[in-house]
Amino acid sequence: MKDLLHDLGSNVAILGSQWGDEGKGKLVDALSPHFDIVCRSAGGANAGHTIVVDGKQVIFHLIPSSMLHPQVIGVIGNGTVVSIKDLSEEIESLEKGGLEVTSRIKLSLRAHIIFDYHKTIDQELENRKGTQKIGTTCRGIGPAYTDKISRMGIRCEDLLDTDLLREKIEYNCTWHNKNLGLKLDPAQEYESIMTVREKVKPLLADTRKFLHDEMKAGKRILFEGAQGFFLDIDHGTYPFVTSSSTGIGGVSTGLGIPPQNITGVIGIAKAYTTRVGSGPFPSELDNELGGQIREQGAEFGATTGRPRRCGWFDAVVVRNAIESNGINAINLTKLDVLSGLPEIKVVTQYLLDDKELFTVPTTRKANQKLELKYETFPGWEQSLSGMRKFEDMPPQAQAYVLGLEKLIHTPIRAIGIGQERSDLIFR
Repeated sequence: MKDLLHDLGSNVAILGSQWGDEGKGKLVDALSPHFDIVCRSAGGANAGHTIVVDGKQVIFHLIPSSMLHPQVIGVIGNGTVVSIKDLSEEIESLEKGGLEVTSRIKLSLRAHIIFDYHKTIDQELENRKGTQKIGTTCRGIGPAYTDKISRMGIRCEDLLDTDLLREKIEYNCTWHNKNLGLKLDPAQEYESIMTVREKVKPLLADTRKFLHDEMKAGKRILFEGAQGFFLDIDHGTYPFVTSSSTGIGGVSTGLGIPPQNITGVIGIAKAYTTRVGSGPFPSELDNELGGQIREQGAEFGATTGRPRRCGWFDAVVVRNAIESNGINAINLTKLDVLSGLPEIKVVTQYLLDDKELFTVPTTRKANQKLELKYETFPGWEQSLSGMRKFEDMPPQAQAYVLGLEKLIHTPIRAIGIGQERSDLIFR
């Protein structure tokens, strides 16, 4: 681990390089003792990062998954959208479990607020799409970002002026009622937000200034990505994406950090591929084998409980993420889930009408005609449980990792081989 941290420098970003759920939280937790601050820059409580400690799950949603380490400050940046009710409940849940977090969280004054009405709108719009549903979590993420871009969003700083807050809520509810045919109640929304306002006010801070001052003081900062690069609003499989920038650009805009201050980037990739909800998934195994991998990997959402679609590792997808984000190293997760399979396939190339493609096509016709090229690796029977050195792994598992390195043109510096936070092999 020390070699990896030395190579990447003092301010490191951890990003998902597939469709999310790659296991970012585990590496954040493992590296956090070596950092002073851990930041979230995009998304909301639709993310779920699970840490397993002595067999017990600790699930984080919006709060950075570094908070198991008492010296770490957690920052929720301006690029996020925050249900302060959900945030308050998450804090309460963690503190009931014996983890003090309130004094260690800084919430950007410029982060936008998710109200109950955003969740109502999310559900209503998803229902109206019928067969064209996106597969959203209906947590209000998209409508909150829509209000932000429409310049009618309500930010955390508005909690400090209750008259202005009431005025903005009334305007927004009236606007949405008129344009969407809803019956939102502004008085109820205002009363609901006021029940948690006092709990959240102490967290509010100018996080941009805080981070700049801390960097000048020589503090080390870890940037925790949410979702995965192929859910990015610009670079993902649009329209089956999230509503924020999940790549490296989102770290800069979502926190006010200059790009040159990010000294290294780690990409997280599962040893196979999963995605939740609708949308293109070229390597999907929509069969018994896909179901077997889902069960062995416990592929059910930490936030929603939804079953994840499963498929083979897709080197085209991961190469794209590496190129777009300047990823220096990969943490390969859940390699243990593949134990017992007689053979393992990897997508190496996309062809459409004999022409090579370098990213996932977004049209139905193109995906139906897409031809995949595979490389097949022999499987292994042995469990990887308890192994702590790369050389201890079965030769076939080692060959698989080395084969992936060649296909993605990037070193795999960490390997996840179990659920526990200690089940990590560093190379």
